[in-house]
Amino acid sequence: MSSEGRAAVNSAEAGTETKTTPLLTPYKMGEFNLAHRVVLAPLTRFRSYGNLAQPHNVLYYAQRSAPGALLIGEATAVSDTARGYTNVPGLWSQEQVESWKPVVDAVHTKGAVFFCQIWHTAPASPTDSQPNGQASVSSTDKQVTPQVSHEHIVREFATPQRFETEEIPHIINDFRIAARNAIRAGFDGVEIHAGNGYLIDQKDGTNDRADVYGGSLENHCSFAAEVIAAVGAEVGVDRLGVRLSPFSDYVDCVDSDPEALALRVIDFMNGLGVLYCHVVEPRMYVNKNDGKLMIPHRLLPFRKAFKGTFMVNGGYDREEGDKAIADDYADLVAYGRLFLANPDLPERFRKNASLNKYDRSTFYTPDPVVGYTDYPFLDADIKEIVD
Repeated sequence: MSSEGRAAVNSAEAGTETKTTPLLTPYKMGEFNLAHRVVLAPLTRFRSYGNLAQPHNVLYYAQRSAPGALLIGEATAVSDTARGYTNVPGLWSQEQVESWKPVVDAVHTKGAVFFCQIWHTAPASPTDSQPNGQASVSSTDKQVTPQVSHEHIVREFATPQRFETEEIPHIINDFRIAARNAIRAGFDGVEIHAGNGYLIDQKDGTNDRADVYGGSLENHCSFAAEVIAAVGAEVGVDRLGVRLSPFSDYVDCVDSDPEALALRVIDFMNGLGVLYCHVVEPRMYVNKNDGKLMIPHRLLPFRKAFKGTFMVNGGYDREEGDKAIADDYADLVAYGRLFLANPDLPERFRKNASLNKYDRSTFYTPDPVVGYTDYPFLDADIKEIVD
């Protein structure tokens, strides 16, 4: 960390207002003037009943909004066959567009910037999430091995249906239409979810295709490149972000050279002028010396390669976030669990105040309040009311 950054961090006294730390310095991301570097990460929470945004979604996002903040909305399905979970929002219908408008309006009323993350969950989509219980489409017909969640629930997957080469343009068009609908709903931009083993994440551990979308490194990047190009042409690359998780192994999606694969996608993004790149760190590991969880910090090659705004995510706290900014490891830091449990997280960081503890057992419950909008603010007198 630079001496300036270290001084800013060390000047903090718990529970008191502090000098501006690296995380809380302003940042200009394209045309967006951000007040600080703390970003709300996209968090799937299964509370959009019937694939529609709900009034409690309005409250949730409004609680976490403030002038100059950047929020990334939860992953939103691009079609009725893109769903992998119950009660996730969508953006393939006019009804869904209308349901999102009050959410976006509430965020903008607070002065925040709001991007919508769009996704297709295949091959992690069970048949009960598909129309008529059909098999999900995927780049492969290999069945995903059962996955054990943090709640120790075993999730099983049906054998997916490998889509044919001529079907791929239709799926790309689903992304384009969903992106268009996001802008129609009022979002400031779109983030493409191209990680975590979902459809765009074409690592060689999953992709066994023999057509132009499989085989070579270049071919493995083709689908991602075509989706990014289509969405960029629809909404403008100055309103486009892409999320990557090179080291993720979810749903058996691993790669023999994840760094090379991600760098090739980033090279394509640079050629288009994509606004930002959002990359997830590898899983945290336990330090043998003190038993603490540590962030691997393996994203520097991607930081050096990408020409736009670079955002990191994965286990960061206030101190680690400050260090990432001060060391020029990242421009922005996305927070998930901490921002869920602390709707005023940037203010708590500013005051170096204590944080609410998140309750993992309520992450994915369908309750519209518990574990979602009931986490307290630092100032107990703050009351968030959304008409």
